[in-house]
This record gives sequence, C-alpha cells and structure tokens, in this order.
Amino acid sequence: MNRRVKQIVLITCISLVVISCKNRSQSKNEKIEPKFDETWESLATIEREPEWFKDAKLGIYFHWGPYSVPAYDNEWYPRWMYTPGRKDWGGTVYEFHKKNFGPLNEFNYHDFIPMFTAEYFDAAEWADLFQKSGARFAGPVAQHHDGFAMWGSKINPWNAKDMGPKKDVLGELFAELKKRDMKTIATFHHERLLQRYANDTAQWAQNSSNPGWDSHFPYHPDYITSTTDPKLRLLYGNMPEDEFYDYWLNQIKEVVDEYAPDMIWFDSWLDIIPENYQQKMVAHHFNTAVSRGQKPIVNYKQEDLPANVGILDMEQGGKTELSEDYWLTDITISYGSWSYTNGQTYKNPSLVIRNMIDVWSKRGIVLLNISPMANGIIPDAQREVLAAIGNWIEKHKEAVYETRAYSTFGYGRAEFEASQFGGQTATMDYNHNDIRFAVSKDQKNLFVYKLGLPEPNSKVDIHHVTDSNIRRVSVVGSGVELKWSKTGDVLTITTTGSSEMDELATVFKVEFE
Repeated sequence: MNRRVKQIVLITCISLVVISCKNRSQSKNEKIEPKFDETWESLATIEREPEWFKDAKLGIYFHWGPYSVPAYDNEWYPRWMYTPGRKDWGGTVYEFHKKNFGPLNEFNYHDFIPMFTAEYFDAAEWADLFQKSGARFAGPVAQHHDGFAMWGSKINPWNAKDMGPKKDVLGELFAELKKRDMKTIATFHHERLLQRYANDTAQWAQNSSNPGWDSHFPYHPDYITSTTDPKLRLLYGNMPEDEFYDYWLNQIKEVVDEYAPDMIWFDSWLDIIPENYQQKMVAHHFNTAVSRGQKPIVNYKQEDLPANVGILDMEQGGKTELSEDYWLTDITISYGSWSYTNGQTYKNPSLVIRNMIDVWSKRGIVLLNISPMANGIIPDAQREVLAAIGNWIEKHKEAVYETRAYSTFGYGRAEFEASQFGGQTATMDYNHNDIRFAVSKDQKNLFVYKLGLPEPNSKVDIHHVTDSNIRRVSVVGSGVELKWSKTGDVLTITTTGSSEMDELATVFKVEFE
C-alpha cells in the first residue's frame, strides 16, 4: 500500500470514529419525544388490548403489608381500628385492637410496621410458585389504602425497603418475574389515603360508625390521624389536597420509572383524583413503557377511566355474557379477607378453575389474589390450591393460552348469583352440565369445556357447533380420540372412561379440516 493510499485510509477511519462517537453522544443525550399527550383523545390511541394480555389468561397478586400483622378481620384493619361503636363489617376490630395491642394513645397503626418482618420472603421462590400455578403475569399490591409502599421509595418514607421487612419487595419480585419472561403488574389503592374530613365534625371517628368514607383513616383531633408531624402525616394522609395529589402521582411515576411494570391497576376511588392528574399518570405510564418497547396497560374499576383508554376490572366476579372488549376480574383465593387472617379458609380448586374458565369464555382475564402471612410465609393451604390450578392448566394449556372467545360463551344450568360489584359472583356453582367454549387463535380448533367430570362412556350433545368440517374429536390432556356425529349445529360425542377425563373440568378438542 503506497503512502497516499495509507493517508486516505487513516483519514477515513478517523472520520468514521468521530461520526460514530457523535452519533452515540446524540443517541445518549437525545430526548425521546412523548408519543401520547395528556388528553383522553391521545391516550385512546394506545394498543389497549395487546396480544400478550389476550394470551395470558391468569395473573397473581397479593395483599401484604403491616395490616397482615394483626391478621384479624380483613385488610381494612387500619381503618376499623380507629372506628369505635361500629356494628357492621369490621365492627369488632376496635375492641380487638384495644384488647390485644392497647388503646390508641399507646399503639397506633405505624407501630405494626416493625412487626411486619417478612423474614421468609423469597422473591425467586415466589416467582417460581406463581409461574408453576400457570400465571403469565404477577406482582404485589404496591400500596394499599394504608399509605405503606411495598417498594424502595425515595418519595414515601413509609416503605418496605427502609422499615419493616427492610426489603424492596416489589423490586426483588419484579426482577425474578422478568427472568422468567413473565409480565408484571403493580396495583395502587392509595387514592383514598387523603384526609378529607378534618373540617366535617359529623364525619369524625366517634361521631359516626362509618366516618369519612372517602378517606381510609378516620379523623379525630385526639387521634394520630390528625398529626402534622412532617413524616407521620404522610402515612395518615393528613396534608393539603394539592400536596397530596402530587404525592399520589409521584409515587406512581417512581414505580413506573424505576421498575417498568407492564400493567398498573387502580382500585375504586380513582374517580376522586382530579382528571388532569389521571391524565398525567396514564400518559407517563404509556410514554415511559412504550419508550422501553413495552405494550402497557392501565386497569380501572367502575367508570373511573374512559373505556377506550384502559381495561375494566370487575371485582370478585365478572360479566354475565360474552364481552366485546377484553376485561379483568380480581378474585380472592380465600373466603373473606384479601389479606391473611387467622383461621382463613380457602376455595376448592374446582371452584376456582371452573369460574376462571367461565371468565375466559367471555373474553375475561383472571387476577387471583393470595394472602401471605406477615413473616413472608405463603400458607400450605394456599399453595395447594395454586398447585392444583397449575397442574390443571399444564395438562390443558393448549386450551388455555393463546385461545380466543367463540361466537357464544356457552350454556348450562348453574344458578345465577349476583355480585355486589356488578355482574355475577366468582363462586358460581358449576358442574358437568355447564359448557363453555374457546377457539385457537388460528381458528382450527374448538375447545369445549365441561365444568366437571362428564358421565363416562356416554353420549353428550354439544350445541352451537356450526362448522361442519370436523376432522377429529379428542380429550385434551389424555389425547383419547372420541366417536362423534353431527346433526345441524349439534355435535354428539361418546365420552371415554373417567381416568382419561378430568374431574375438575374436562376439555374436548374439536379439530377442523
């Protein structure tokens, strides 16, 4: 190579290095322009129902915090411990607290925090448990109504990293879930933390058995809930409205920025947050997640967000008919409290699975709540239910994940039970007389769920099977091929022996040409 050529090559290499460094510098310092404005019209342009959500079918979350320490009555213990004279739900908590922990001038809610030790919490083991249960997404109640954050917050001093467990529960669990390619959810319930009744004496504790409903901690001048201590007032929500709304928003932004949840979910009372703060919150979640390559979701209850922006959650139940839109239901593994309480009882796996199938058949997704103890132990009875769900799903996974709703959800004889939150309950008593449907994404297979064990070696008529190009009918799980005939839209099959079917729910696979 002559001298002139060497000079040209050297100049070219130097130029390429300079350009590369400049581009890296620009890329590093370039500000990503937000895709979504803080308006409902702009936010409605999100891909509201991403494929991963449609495919997922099951998620798990958990109510766990200082309220798990007394393990009594329910997760609203922080409210009812400040409410004397109550005869309704939570009415025994005040006296229980006084008897077991002392009067309110000696022992307050924040005194439970050092007792919330979580020494057995193991994020990797929990993530394994959730994955084996068949869940495709999971996460904690990031903050309940009580104002205690379950992540390492720099905004909220009352958090699990700095006190109590001294662990970043949300952060550790999210890290393990992401290692397993599971999506993440953080739920927020702190809309009602703000003390809104300081000037309304009729709504004070001791003056009402149901004081100030839109504030979690009842107000009274003699209670810690009226404190102006710079730190304590943040836990008990006693601050000006403008300050609270920023505090509310900034905590959500912190979780979004630091932990990258795929879903953020809101309990009732989101509608009492000013609309401009709602828009800021959703826009920040969408913009931040999309910039990371995620397909984010925001969940809401009742009519707290526009239906074309978020996905509706129906508590402890679900829709009665096939929905045009995808939706979510949050249900408990237990009867009663969402958090762990002594003597808690749990649903039978068959009840949970059959009701989940009903939800799936109507374009719903299930968010199942478990209840860890204050020390971080998930009780064996809960684990047994999760294991049964996971075993059933693993056996029938082709009829669960990546399926879509059929032209009708199904039919049957189960007696309707209304839910107090609208629609039907999550404890409908289904059996083998109830049938639900789903189809594979490619439309080549119809899945017929019998919500129980069919009569063995008997003929079963399945209605609403309109496609006549049937190639094969078999039992999902065992693979046993079944005899069949078809008249009109009625498919008649001959079942096999009990051992080749499933007592929790048997699924037939109808394959089309």
